[in-house]
Parts: sequence; C-alpha cells; structure tokens
Amino acid sequence: MKQLMLGNAAVARGLYEAGVGVISSYPGTPSTEITEEAARFSEIYCEWAPNEKVAMETAFGACLAGTRSFCGMKHVGLNVAADPLFTVSYTGVNAGMVIAVADDAGMHSSQNEQDSRHYARAAKLPMLEPSDSSEALGFAKLAYELSEQFDTPVLLKMCTRVAHSQSLVETSPRAEIPPKPYEKNIGKYVMMPGNAIRRHPVVEERTRKLAAWAETADINRVEPGDDHSRGIITSSTSYQYVKEVCGDRFPILKLGMVWPMPERKIRDFAASVEQLVVVEELDGFIEAFCRELGLSPVGKDLFSPLGELSQTIVAEKLGIPHESGLSLEETIPNRPPVMCAGCPHRGLFYTLHKNRCTVLGDIGCYTLGAVAPLAAMEMTLCMGASISAIHGFNKARGEESEGKTVAVIGDSTFMHSGMTGLANIAYNQSNSTVIILDNSITGMTGHQQNPTTGYNIKGEPAGKIDLESLCRAMGFQRVRVVDPYDLKACDTAVKEELAAKEPSVIISRRPCALLKYVKHKAPLAVDPERCRGCKSCMRIGCPAISMKNGKAVVDATQCVGCGVCEQLCAFGAFHSTAKEG
Repeated sequence: MKQLMLGNAAVARGLYEAGVGVISSYPGTPSTEITEEAARFSEIYCEWAPNEKVAMETAFGACLAGTRSFCGMKHVGLNVAADPLFTVSYTGVNAGMVIAVADDAGMHSSQNEQDSRHYARAAKLPMLEPSDSSEALGFAKLAYELSEQFDTPVLLKMCTRVAHSQSLVETSPRAEIPPKPYEKNIGKYVMMPGNAIRRHPVVEERTRKLAAWAETADINRVEPGDDHSRGIITSSTSYQYVKEVCGDRFPILKLGMVWPMPERKIRDFAASVEQLVVVEELDGFIEAFCRELGLSPVGKDLFSPLGELSQTIVAEKLGIPHESGLSLEETIPNRPPVMCAGCPHRGLFYTLHKNRCTVLGDIGCYTLGAVAPLAAMEMTLCMGASISAIHGFNKARGEESEGKTVAVIGDSTFMHSGMTGLANIAYNQSNSTVIILDNSITGMTGHQQNPTTGYNIKGEPAGKIDLESLCRAMGFQRVRVVDPYDLKACDTAVKEELAAKEPSVIISRRPCALLKYVKHKAPLAVDPERCRGCKSCMRIGCPAISMKNGKAVVDATQCVGCGVCEQLCAFGAFHSTAKEG
C-alpha cells in the first residue's frame, strides 16, 4: 500500500518491517519522531534513555543478545555517543544494529551545524543517506542487511528536510527475524588493548569490502543526461534540488551510501563528463574524497558550507534559469522566539535578571531566557555544561563571582548530562548555586517523558527519580524547592542560596504550561482605570501582554492566569476574569 509519510515515520516503518526488537533513543530535533512513531508498534520495545551514550550502549547490548536494535539521535547527540560509537566499530555486532543521526543544516533547533558524515569516516562505519521518505524506509531495512552481512553497526543519516517532509512510500509486512544465539567471544567483544589491536585489521578489511559493495550497489546510481559538459555528484536533499533544477539535462551520480564511497564508479563518472560538480550541504565531504582521487571537482567554491541549499540557490550557482515561485511583495517582520505564556521559567529568570546574576545556561526551552527583555543567560554550550562551567567559573574567579553566579539546567538535561557536573561541585567544593528548572517533561523536543516524570515513552508508570533526594545523596546540604510563579519566594531563595558559604541547589518546580493535564486559572484582565502605563508588566516578556493606547492589554486566548504579571503591578490593575462571572 502506498501512502504519504514523514521521513522520520518512514524510518520507523522500516524498522518495523526489518523485524527490529529493541529501540533506545534520546529525543532531539529533527530525529525525535523516529522513536515516537516506532513506539506505536507493539512488536518493538521502545524507550527514552537518559542520554545518547546510554541509548547506543543499550542498543549494542540488545544486538549482542541477538535481537535487531536501533538508536536514534540528532547530530550533537552523536557527540555524546561518540565513545561507544568508535568502539562498536571494532567489536562489530551479533544481530543487526542501526544508528540514525539527524543533521540540522540551517540550525533550526540546534547550537551548531556539524556534518555527521565525518563520524562515518572517522569511526570506519558505513553510512546510508536517504533523499526522501521512500528511501528512508528502504535504507532502514537495507541497513540491517548490511549490518549483519558485514558485521558492523550502520549509520543512517537523516537531515531536517528529509526527516520532516512527506513523500510516497510503499509499505510491506513485518519480517519476523528469529533471535540469533548469543555466543561468548572474548576476543571479539572485550575491547582491552590486546584484543582491540587484533580487531583493527578486521575493521580495515571490512571497509574495503564495503567499498567494493558500494561499486555495484543500486543505491549509488548514475542517472543519464543529454549534456555531458557537466556531471553532478550529489546526495540527500541536494539531489532533490538538482533534479528539480536540472531535470535530465546533465548526468547525475546519486550516492545513497556516502561512506565508504565507490572509487571506481566516481572515476568512471568523472571521465564521462567535461566538468565535475559536487552539490552537497555543509562540508565538502564528497568533494574532498574526489580530490583524494586526483579529480578536480567544482564544489564549495560555488556552494557555501553554511546553511541549507535550495532549488533557487542550486539554479543560481549552476547558472540555470529557474522559476523560484511566488514571493510576497511586503517583507514579513521576524518573529523572535519567546517563552510561552505561563511558562514556569519566566518568573525565575525575571528574578535572576532583577538580582543581576551571571547566569550560565544549558540546552532546552529555557535557553530563551537569554533573549530580551529578560536577557538573563550569558552562556549556553551543550547538554550539562552549565553545571560544569559554573564550577570552573567560580574556581577561577573565587570570591569575585561567588554570590553572583548561578547555573540553570532543565530536569531532562540534568538527567542527560548534569549529574556528573553536580558531583564535581560536591566533590571539589566550589561555592556554586545550581538551579534545576523542573517543568516535569522534556519540553523543547515536544513533551517526551524522562527519568524524573514517572512515566515511560508509552505514558505508562515507570521508575521516578526524586531530584531532592538525589542532590542530597550527592553531598548537597542545601536543597530547596520553589514555585517559579511565586516571585517573592524565588527572590528569597536566590538571595539566600547565593549568600550561603557552601554549594546549593534550588529546584524551580512547576509543570510546563502546555502539558495537557495542567489545569489553568482563568485569564487575567487589566482595569484601564488603574493601569498607569508604566510597562512594569512588560519586563517579563509574556506574549499575552501588549500595550495599546498607552495601557496594558491581556490576550485572553493566551493567558493562563499564572499571576506573575499581577505581582509586578504596583497599582493593582490586573484582576482575574473569573471574578467577573
């Protein structure tokens, strides 16, 4: 049956059809929906792991036990999982193991724009790269065949446009793959130096065999063209742009396996055209390989390594007339990102801004605390870095920073990478205050559960970590909980913990305002007779509040009645609409 399907959903369907039994992932846009969609299949055990390293190690354990396994993550998540990645390349697999990594060219929801193809080459692992949903499904299934044929984990590289675009796929029944027997093999699976040194030649030979397979593989195909003055090598979404712009005009070598690449096929293709052009997003990965072969392709001297490509960009750089479509005559003003109305982080960030704290931040919705008007965050690096960084910051500056600097981190991010940093503070004793922003969910990637929520990926009851007990067990004597809707309590907590002469933790606890089970109060309204137009309420940057004719106005369709603005008004202009009934 053919149907429209998101690229991520197509990967999930491919996992189902391939007979996958265990999936462990960590949510990260644009990869999240793969695991969410796979969790709909009762035949597959799915879970959210605390982080990508744990997810990959879990998937490896499952494949070692003889069951086909999968783990998914975004590009920066692969950094976290790099430690097991490089070593599972040496051990190989028992049953098939596939690792999906989704790049984010254009940085729609990421802190960098790295190109994950470099990991395939560095870790000496095969990487498949689909260009639409149909290939996403097919390549996911093919990846397991390659994994088991060549005794290797296989990387499946997605990107934002393939992951979140729809195209036609044709589904098939699930293949019921019997578990492979587990056999003890210390030389293969115990990577102590004496064993690992004997595995390295195996990896190199495997790469040679994979390169030979790539030469005749259908996923690396030459599409003929009429004009041989130019030939184009491309992959992924870049292939779609090239086809839309060029059609069948030029020959195209479309690579479905981007590592290892087919050397002979590339040489033969280059020999058949006058000019070789490589069209690829981000780094000149394919281009560099072509140059290693002694070829002279045109690539990054035409196409920028920054951001996404498009049909318009490809047409412009290739000098081909192309209708770019309709455009608006007026420029639409930018809509800056903003915390939602009723966001529990707003009151806490207002308090930190008011107290002129230096705030070292982390990855999550709360990173928006860095933008105006709150402007209450001065550093964001990677998952968990806020806690490690405040320790180093305070050790370096001593009393100059103590009493002024805090770290903020979300509950899911704390579970991901924050605990070891907190242990470092307790162990090496910097006078640091860490604020855990507990909104009871993994908010930024779309409300996934985590080890602090008490529910698993299917919403069923699960183990729940008590943050207060955990922090005390790690050596913190000062651990307190505040409601971020209570500005006075937040102010008191921040002042007292910064004044303390020992490490401390503040847990700012209030569920995300967008959670379906959260019951909101009636929206607030403004009495225009009492409003003085002082704009004090505007300092929290709530999207439900605006100024009209010199008076504050509340948008009742957005307001959740949190009352934070009410606490800022010295004239009592805000009141609940519930009283009006």
